[in-house]
Amino acid sequence: MDRIQMPWGNRGDSFVGISDDCGLRIVNLIENTAGESGCAFEHGLSFYVETDKHKLLVDTGATDAFLMNAEALGIDLREVDSVILSHGHYDHGGGILAFAKQNPHAGIYIRDCAFEPLYHKNEQMEKYIGLNPEIRNLPQVIMVRDNLRIDEELFLFTNVTGRRLWPAGNLELKRKTDDGFIVDQMEHEQYLLISFKDRLLLFSGCAHNGVLNILDACKKLTGRVPDAVISGFHMRKKNGYTEEDFELIRQTARELKQYPTHFYTGHCTGLIPYDIMKEIMGDQLSYVHSGDRI
Repeated sequence: MDRIQMPWGNRGDSFVGISDDCGLRIVNLIENTAGESGCAFEHGLSFYVETDKHKLLVDTGATDAFLMNAEALGIDLREVDSVILSHGHYDHGGGILAFAKQNPHAGIYIRDCAFEPLYHKNEQMEKYIGLNPEIRNLPQVIMVRDNLRIDEELFLFTNVTGRRLWPAGNLELKRKTDDGFIVDQMEHEQYLLISFKDRLLLFSGCAHNGVLNILDACKKLTGRVPDAVISGFHMRKKNGYTEEDFELIRQTARELKQYPTHFYTGHCTGLIPYDIMKEIMGDQLSYVHSGDRI
């Protein structure tokens, strides 16, 4: 993976937090848990982001609930110019068709392999968790085949292949082929870097490829680590945690603590893993609830 020339240069790794006076607006439009705003919540994720040049969405939740939350929060989604879909699961792209009816002009950036038949499958269940295939026919969809520079503020990267502390829950996420089900290697994930003034922000929907591997790829591409990461960590489990699970969570937190970065998380991280990580990372880690502003 070759180094790319980024507009923010190659400054030191000192942390710069996100504050109300920096001119950057980040609002969670849907998440699994209720926040103080009184917004609806569901198993899904969506963020609204305002920069100097853009009004954009990162993911659209599982349903159209994020649209109602946006209206309640005074956000006009008809002004959005770009939508970034982090990966091909329904809880991140389920609201795309409803959004497109409201805003038929915003470009929707989706990995070209995100429409494969994706499933959650184990001995007890087999559930389709992929995208509605009708999304592919929207004229505003932009298929992303590799890393993509959108402009001086926005950059998409993909093809993260590292497997250090790869989330164990991925083993139940499958891709259906002519020969049966195989473990999904998450090629359909893509990650958004936002350059804003002297800050670098990284958005990753679920970090299925492992947040540490994604950070490694980011540093290799840009020569630096992000000032802030907004991402789920895909550690949530429905049916109990093993000691191996807990050790993976603790080890991930210990390694993230070494970064000069603030981490905002929620959704697939899960409340139990979050509490464990928070004990290790302290103020470096924050949970974002539905309707919260970063």
